[in-house]
Amino acid sequence: MVGYAFMGAVHSQAWRTVGHVFDLPVEVRMAAIGGRDPVAVKAAADRHGWSAAETDWRTLIARDDVQIVDICTPGDTHASIAIEALRAGKHVICEKPLANTVSEASAMAEAAAEAATRGVRSMVAFNYRRVPALAYARSLVKAGRIGTLRHVRAAYQQDWLVDPSAPLTWRMQKERAGSGALGDIAAHIVDAAQFVVGDVLSGVSGLTETFVRSRPLSGGSGLSAAVGGSGVGEVTVDDAAVFFGRFVGGGIATFEATRFATGRKNAMQLEIYGSDGGIRFDFERMNELLFFDGSQPAEEAGYRRVLVTEPEHPYLGAWWPPGHPLGYEHTFTHEFRDFLVAVAEDADPSPSFADGLQVQKVLAAVSLSAESGSGWVVV
Repeated sequence: MVGYAFMGAVHSQAWRTVGHVFDLPVEVRMAAIGGRDPVAVKAAADRHGWSAAETDWRTLIARDDVQIVDICTPGDTHASIAIEALRAGKHVICEKPLANTVSEASAMAEAAAEAATRGVRSMVAFNYRRVPALAYARSLVKAGRIGTLRHVRAAYQQDWLVDPSAPLTWRMQKERAGSGALGDIAAHIVDAAQFVVGDVLSGVSGLTETFVRSRPLSGGSGLSAAVGGSGVGEVTVDDAAVFFGRFVGGGIATFEATRFATGRKNAMQLEIYGSDGGIRFDFERMNELLFFDGSQPAEEAGYRRVLVTEPEHPYLGAWWPPGHPLGYEHTFTHEFRDFLVAVAEDADPSPSFADGLQVQKVLAAVSLSAESGSGWVVV
C-alpha cells in the first residue's frame, strides 16, 4: 500500500479484516506500506500491521512479495504509481477520483486495458457502491421495481472548511488534488448515482464556487495539517459544486457537493424517482433504505423503511445476526472482498479504471461548464 494517512488507515483496517470475515480464495498478507517520511511510515506499519515500510514507492512495487498495489496517495501521484505497477505485473486498486485530469485517467485506463490482456487486474475504489443498502437499491432498479427512471437527486455535504481560519491543506491545492469538493466528494455521488440506476450521464451544466480564497499556511494537525510555511496561501480549488445532468436513457439529475454545509459532517444522500416507484438513501442512516412501491393501492402506499441487515441482503451474510448494523469501515472490507475474488477468478473487477475515467470526464465537463457561464457540456 502506498500512503498511510486517512485512507491508508481505513484501507489497512479493511485488509486486516477481510480474510477474517469472508471465505476468500486467496490469503491476504500485508507485505509493505510506503510513504516519504521514514519515521511516520514506520509508525504506520507498526500501528496497522504491515510487515515492512518503504520510503520509495518504486521500491515497494519491485518487491517480490507484493502482488497487489493499493494506492491511497493524493491524486497527483495516482497515474505514475498505477501505470508502473500495472506494467510490473501487479494488480492495482486505486482510490478515487482515479486521477486529477482526464488525460491522466485516460493513460491509466489504457494501461489497465493492456495489463488485463496479461491477466493483471485493476479497480478504482468507489467504496459507496459497497454500502449494502445501495447495493440492494441497485438490485431493485435492475429488477424493474421503480420502472422508467425519471429523476435523480444526489447530495454530498460536509462542513470541515466553514471556518475561514482553517489552514490550507493539500486538498485545497489544484496541483495536488485536481479539484476541491468536485473531485473529493462529487465523484462519489456521480459514481453512486450511475451505479444504482445502471446508466451514465451524457451531459451536464455546472456552477462552482470558492468561498474562502486564502488560508493560513501553518497550523492544524492530522488530517487537517497545513501544507507548511508562513503567512497565507491561495485556495485554488472549488469549495462547492452544483450541477444538472441528463442520463443517456433520458432521466435527469441534480447534484450538490459542498464542504461548506454548516453542521453536516458526512451527509451523502441519493434519491431516485421512477415511473413505478422511488428509492431514498441517507448515509447518516446507512443501514436503511426507503422504498416506495407504486404498485400498491393508494390507501396503503407510502415509503417504507427497509432495515438492510438481513443475511439475504448484499454482503450481510458474512456479518452479524439480523438487526445488527454495519458502519463506514465495512464498505472497504466489502470492496476488497470483491476485488480479491475477481483477481482470483481472473475476472475484471468493478468499477474498472474505464469507469473511473468516465467519472473523471463528468467532473471535467462540470468544470468546463462552470468556467464558461454554466452552459451545457456533453460528457
